[in-house]
Amino acid sequence: MARLRDDHEKFTGRGAAILAVGPNTDTAFQQYWRNETIPFIGIPDPEHRVAVLYRQQVNLFKLGRMPLMCIVDKNGRIRFAHYGASMSDIPETETLLSVIDELNASSN
Repeated sequence: MARLRDDHEKFTGRGAAILAVGPNTDTAFQQYWRNETIPFIGIPDPEHRVAVLYRQQVNLFKLGRMPLMCIVDKNGRIRFAHYGASMSDIPETETLLSVIDELNASSN
């Protein structure tokens, strides 16, 4: 989450929005976002509805939900998905920005 927070402007400069979905309650999300000054949107999903829709993996032996990074185009289609095998398995910012740049170029 720190990399996304630190690189937030790189994403918004490309017209992309970052949404984080997690198993926390609304209150827990608000507190964490406030304490960590997270600049993007956090969506609570304590009933795991969004996780099920996007087939996010849950591994109770590895602290719950595994990271899932998706890039969704303006039409709502997933154009990139990375299903993490561990809590630290998150794509580099440059990988995500490259996909966004390709999508932006193809939509012009």
